[in-house]
Amino acid sequence: MQYDRLSLQVETGRATTRLIATLLGGVLVLSSFVAQWIFSDNTALHGENPSHFYRDMLAAVGALLLAIPLWVHAFECLLSGHRHMDELVAVAILAAFAIGEYQTAGVVAFFLLISNLIESRTALGARAAIQGLIRLTPTKARRLRDDGGEEEVEAHNLRPGNMIIIRPGDNIPADGVITKGYSTINEANITGESLPAEKAEGEEVFGGTSNITGALQVKVTKAGADTTLGRVQDLILDAEQTKIPLMRLIDQYSAWYTPITLMLAGVVWFFTRDMKITISILVIACPCALILATPTAIVAALSAAARLGVYIKDASNIEWARKLTAIVFDKTGTLTTGELAVTRLMPAPDVDPAMLLTVAASLEKLSTHPVARAIRAVAEKARVELQEAIEFKEVSGKGVQGKVNGQQVLVGRQTWVRELGADLSNLSDEKYAEPEGLSTLYVVQNNRCLGWVGLEDRTRPEAKQALEELRKQNIRDLIMVTGDRWSVARRVAKEMGCSDVQAEVLPQDKLALVGALKGRGHTVAVVGDGVNDAPALAAGNLGIAMGAAGSDIAMNSASVALMSSDLRRLPFLVGLSRATTKVIWQNLVFGVSFIVVGEIAIIFELIGPMLAALLHTLASAIVVFNSARMVRYGEHIASHVPRPRDARATPVPGRVALQPVG
Repeated sequence: MQYDRLSLQVETGRATTRLIATLLGGVLVLSSFVAQWIFSDNTALHGENPSHFYRDMLAAVGALLLAIPLWVHAFECLLSGHRHMDELVAVAILAAFAIGEYQTAGVVAFFLLISNLIESRTALGARAAIQGLIRLTPTKARRLRDDGGEEEVEAHNLRPGNMIIIRPGDNIPADGVITKGYSTINEANITGESLPAEKAEGEEVFGGTSNITGALQVKVTKAGADTTLGRVQDLILDAEQTKIPLMRLIDQYSAWYTPITLMLAGVVWFFTRDMKITISILVIACPCALILATPTAIVAALSAAARLGVYIKDASNIEWARKLTAIVFDKTGTLTTGELAVTRLMPAPDVDPAMLLTVAASLEKLSTHPVARAIRAVAEKARVELQEAIEFKEVSGKGVQGKVNGQQVLVGRQTWVRELGADLSNLSDEKYAEPEGLSTLYVVQNNRCLGWVGLEDRTRPEAKQALEELRKQNIRDLIMVTGDRWSVARRVAKEMGCSDVQAEVLPQDKLALVGALKGRGHTVAVVGDGVNDAPALAAGNLGIAMGAAGSDIAMNSASVALMSSDLRRLPFLVGLSRATTKVIWQNLVFGVSFIVVGEIAIIFELIGPMLAALLHTLASAIVVFNSARMVRYGEHIASHVPRPRDARATPVPGRVALQPVG
């Protein structure tokens, strides 16, 4: 269900009206006590004390004003076949009216309505916070006209392909790609990173984020509800309406609670013949604290996660994170930056390096894989002229093939090009051996090997710390899988401290690995970029997509979306899950103990109806405040400091830096 701004205002208005009516009724009931005190010493008229008349009149009017909403709701629940705690309250108030205890009826109704308002205001507060996210998106945008001029338009009228101007200090009205300009963007509300991000031409920006320094020209890719911010809103709202297994267990037994409580109250009345004790039993047994125990903790946990750019699709995923025993990491883009750089060209004998690069880049220009981007980047730097490629085909996890200038070309793994009949005999000399730690792509033209291209990917600076924290959380099986060569995989796995590594695997091999782990009794999380890893993400008990900002595939394939690429969000997620479960159990134990102890105290006549109503409201408030502590969970996590923009061009010590060729 979607809550737009209008519906939120309507619900807030209704809650305010209920609050005013509750306070008015409470004032009338309070006035009955004042009237009783004022007239208590006056001379009786016609043998009766007038204080009783004024007391009962004010209390009855106030109690009716307070009780009618509860009676109406209880009656609606009975007609719909849905049992709710208001039925117990309605019976208690009706019993108080029956014996003429109007003050008791008014006090009980007042405190129970306050409990209901606490619950409704908690939910409305969460929805208001979500609407606050949407209000970050400006309502106006500056769109470029075909004649080069600017026009101000409504942001919801923007369409993909429109060109917009964003000045310093503006909030960005839609998702898009920078076509001109350089600036610093505050993306905290999307990624959870407090440090601004540097953005240049060709990079993505997201609607609702803030442009801090430079002026930008942006080509719109998504607008309105399709933006990343719009998808984030959908994720939060959907998650709020799901239930963890513990909530479903409570629902399963809630249908028996009301009948059993009514039967218990009947037994107490049968033996005591004291209606005040019976009313107190009904009031103290209302499970408001139990009803609030889980949803308030879940909403607080979702809020804490969203603050750090962790978006959870289903509340049940919070439960899965607590149970994790194994995590499978993709290498490229997860443990490493995914920003591959070409660091070595090794042409075959009698092959010009420029020719090797030209053939490889001409074919790879049709691919979106990180390897292809790295090869295109070095070709652009070397100023080689790319040729037209046709009949392009990408084989997942192996390479690409097609025709360049009418000649069949393969660019991919050594094993794959050999399978397709490539002759690599001209690279038999030892100097052409693949160096340790480099990923290599072989370039083959008409079955003749032109040489290989060496690429290197750097590990994420915060990844090792994240894996160490996961081990401290007793998650020992940290497995890295990659389609890359064993030499590269071993280097990265050793640096990260992984418990196991699988290299040269295909997508179906990742699925088999996840299935094998689950078959051994593990609860498995799969962490990847959400694109090439989509099947494995779906196969795990928990699929976690990193760097999901702007990626529909990542948001759709994973059960948890990390909008940034900071792996320290993983131990945060596990810790959040465990802390949330702990708070829920605290709430439930407190709620059950409160009811049991309260009913025992009532039976021994230590608590009356009014005090029972007051204690009931206090119990609800205690549960809400205990859950609210979760909102601040993870405040200690500092934002990851990004690498300098030119870091990827820095040669690695001990490697031969690539020089432009041509």
